[in-house]
Amino acid sequence: MLNYKRYQKNPVVDYKERQWPNKEIEKAPIWCSVDLRDGNQALIDPMQVNEKIEMFQFLVKLGFKEIEIGFPAASQIEFDFLRQLVDRKLIPDDVRVQVLTQCREELIDRTFEAIEGCKQAVVHIYNSTSTLQRDVVFHMNRQEIIDIAVKGTQMVKERAAKFPGKIVLEYSPESFTGTELDFALEICTAVQDAWGPTKEDPMIINLPSTVEMNTPNVFADQIEWMITHFKNRESLIISVHPHNDRGTGVASAELAMLAGADRVEGTLFGNGERTGNVDILNIAYNMFSQGIDPELAIERVNDIIEIYERCCKMPVHPRHPYAGKLVFTAFSGSHQDAINKGVQALKERGSEHWQVPYLPIDPADIGREYEPIVRINSQSGKGGVAFIMDTYFGFKLPKAMHKEFANVIQNVSEKQGEVSPEQIMDCFKAEYLEKKEPIHFRKLRVDDLSGEVESAFDTRVTVEYTNRGVAKSFVGVGNGPIDAVQRGLCEELDIRIKVLDYEEHALQSGANSQAAAYIHLLDSQTGHVTYGVGVSSNITRASVRAIFSAINRLELG
Repeated sequence: MLNYKRYQKNPVVDYKERQWPNKEIEKAPIWCSVDLRDGNQALIDPMQVNEKIEMFQFLVKLGFKEIEIGFPAASQIEFDFLRQLVDRKLIPDDVRVQVLTQCREELIDRTFEAIEGCKQAVVHIYNSTSTLQRDVVFHMNRQEIIDIAVKGTQMVKERAAKFPGKIVLEYSPESFTGTELDFALEICTAVQDAWGPTKEDPMIINLPSTVEMNTPNVFADQIEWMITHFKNRESLIISVHPHNDRGTGVASAELAMLAGADRVEGTLFGNGERTGNVDILNIAYNMFSQGIDPELAIERVNDIIEIYERCCKMPVHPRHPYAGKLVFTAFSGSHQDAINKGVQALKERGSEHWQVPYLPIDPADIGREYEPIVRINSQSGKGGVAFIMDTYFGFKLPKAMHKEFANVIQNVSEKQGEVSPEQIMDCFKAEYLEKKEPIHFRKLRVDDLSGEVESAFDTRVTVEYTNRGVAKSFVGVGNGPIDAVQRGLCEELDIRIKVLDYEEHALQSGANSQAAAYIHLLDSQTGHVTYGVGVSSNITRASVRAIFSAINRLELG
C-alpha cells in the first residue's frame, strides 16, 4: 500500500484579504533568463564556453535585458566566460548581466573582479532561510541567518560604491516557500534597510519557490502577503523564481504576477534542476495567445528549439506546449473536423481575430507550419481526411464523399498505422483520378442543338473511349453535356445510372488553372452509389472524366 501517511501537508497562508483572484495579467513582466546558471548547472553535459557565448547572444536576440550568466566566484569556467563577454564587448549597453554569489567576503570580492568593465550588472546574493534548512543544515537561529544576509549586503554595498558601473542588488531568501512569512519579511526588510533602495534606484527582492511545495494559489497568497507588508514598496522590484517540482511552475508564476510580482526568472523550455525551472517561453506564449505583447522575439520557435537542443543537448518533448512536434496535430476525427470547419469559417468571415477549435493560436504566427496540424491514423475520422485533401492538395471534397474516401484511408491505416498526406493523395489518385479501367474516356466533342427546333434536347456529345483496351465511341443527347453523356452511356453499356449530385471548383488560379469535378452516381439496378472525380483544364472534360471514374468504381463497364 502506498505509504501516504509518511507525508504531511505544507502550511497554507491564512490570508483572506487576497486580491489577486480578481486581477488579470495585462503586461509582460521583467524577464530574467537563468539558462546560463540554473539551467546550465542542471545539464548532464554542461555547456562549453563557446556554447555559452552562443546561448548568451541568442538570449539577447530574443530580447532578454537581464541574463544571469553564472556563479563566477565559484567556477573558473564561469569566471572566464564572463571575462570573454566583457573583453570582447559582447554585452549590449541595454543588457545587464546578473551574477550569483553567496554572502561570503572572498566570493563577493571575486564576483566584483569578474564583472570589472561591465557598464551595469545585477549582483545576486542569497542565503537559505527555510525552517527545515535552518534546523538540519545550518543549525542557526533566525537572527544568525539575518546577520549573514545583512553582512553580505553591506559588503556588496561597499564595493558597489567604488565600482565605476551601475550595480543593482538582488537578494533571495532561498527556499522562500518553506520559510515562515513573518521571517521572510523580516530578513528581506533587514536587507532592504542595509542597502537603502529608492524609487529611482530600486533593488530586487527575489522570492523563489526553490522547491515547489504547494498549489499555485498558496504561492500567490505568499507573494501578495509579502508585497502588502513591505515598506517603501516603490523602491523594490519583486521577482519570482518558480521551480516545477509539482508540475505547476507556469501556473505559480502566472498567479504570482496576478499577486503583484514585477519580474520572472526562468529558462527556455523549463530546463533546470529536478523537474526544472519555470518555462519562460510557455508563459510568454500564453500571454501572446491572450493578445498581450510578451516583449520577447519568440515568433520563430523552431530557431529557439534548434539552438536550445544543440547547446543544452536535451530534446524538447513532443508534447511540450507550443514547441513540441505534436502540439499542433489532431489525431481525433472530431477534432480534425472541427479544425477544418474553423479554418474555413475564418477564411469566409475574414475575421482579424484567430478563432479555430483546438488551436489556441495560429501555428504560423510562431513559425510553425500547417503541414503537421492533422495526422491520420486508424482513429481519425472523415473530417481529418477531407482537411488533408483541402489543405495540402486543394481538393474540396463534397460532404457526402467524406465518409466514402475516409473508409479507403482507414483500411490503409489499420494495416500500417499513421498515413502521410502523400499516401492519402496516392490513394485518392488510385481510387478516383486514375480509375480508368475497364472504360477509359479519351475524347469529347460537344455540339449545341438549341437552334434545332426538331430536337428535344439542347446538347449532343460525341465520346471516344476504350473498353478493356478496345477503341469505341458513342453519341448521346441531353440537356447539357453531363446529361447527354449519362444518357449515351446508359444506351452504350446497357446500364441504368443516375447523377445524384455534381460539384466543381478550381484547383488553382491563373491562366493554367485546372478544375476538379465530383459526380455522385447511382446504379439504379442495384442501389449502389459512389463518387467519381475528374480533373482537367476544361470543366466539361473534368465532369466527363468524373462520370467514367464513378462507373469504374461501380464496376459497370
